[in-house]
Amino acid sequence: MLQKQAIPDLIKHLLRKYVLWGPVREENIVLYRQINSPQQITLDFQKVCIPPKKIVFPQTETLMRFCKEKDMTVEVPPFPKKPVVLFGIRPCDVKSFHVFDTVFLRDCEDPYYASKRRTMISVGLTCSAPPQNCFCSSVGGNPDDPTGFDVLMTELTDAYYTEILTERGEELLKGFNGCTPASKQDLEKKNEVCNRAQKNIKRQISVQNTETILDTIFDSSYWETIAERCIGCGICTFLCPTCYCFDIQDETAQNKGARVRIWDSCMYQEYSCQASGYNPRAMQMNRIRNRIYHKFNYLPKNNQVLGCVGCGRCIDMCPVHIDIVEIIAHAREVTQ
Repeated sequence: MLQKQAIPDLIKHLLRKYVLWGPVREENIVLYRQINSPQQITLDFQKVCIPPKKIVFPQTETLMRFCKEKDMTVEVPPFPKKPVVLFGIRPCDVKSFHVFDTVFLRDCEDPYYASKRRTMISVGLTCSAPPQNCFCSSVGGNPDDPTGFDVLMTELTDAYYTEILTERGEELLKGFNGCTPASKQDLEKKNEVCNRAQKNIKRQISVQNTETILDTIFDSSYWETIAERCIGCGICTFLCPTCYCFDIQDETAQNKGARVRIWDSCMYQEYSCQASGYNPRAMQMNRIRNRIYHKFNYLPKNNQVLGCVGCGRCIDMCPVHIDIVEIIAHAREVTQ
């Protein structure tokens, strides 16, 4: 058990050895920020507005620098050596890293991603009050899913029921004296909180056989109907914890420059435009369909993983109220 009043001491303990990221309240939203003092962190929130993918997959990342004077020289920035602790992360967000792993760590490994991912330690916080548009339990998650965590905390009245799940989690808390053994009653309270949270998830969809269902409606006029509303702003992709589209650009000034990787969005018209000028997804319908198929058809087929963790951010923030749950539900209806 970790008493709530001991959280500042735990943060100080972690800051001695680790780079620490955690939820920080800024005006009326909560964001993941790098933590320098215990006063920054808040654990009183439902959902962090922007997912933590930037910690392992920065929005802008320099891959190398180059200089041509007499000869061409290339310098690769050093990889981080100090381990990173991500504190207060929700189960849906930590699950999103597994999706990234299937992309960046399989086959041809991305060394930039790998250097950050393999040093990251996750201290999770279960969801005691799932947000309105959460549907994590429909896509293989749940509010207290321990998968991917090194330490997992569940909020009770005056304390956090704290579970050490890995050797790295044990090492993380080594030397910290603020935890006490949990009682049987504490475990019962923890289970009550988690069971209640599970029941409070209001939105449900079935993703069974979704790949096959989507295969049958690829040419449906339904995609045109959705596209009539979509304005192509890309907010759904930038706020999605599992979207990883990127572009690589060379930025130069005289005889020096840098090769930079930046986030991109499959919802932008330029994203799929080829050097010849041909664009296989010139229409908004093609792009919004591709986004849905990538999450529920292509990734399951090619990477054996769903590309959605049910966080609901795309539903929360879409300015024209496009709802991914309704899209999948409709796909099932028209094929029955």
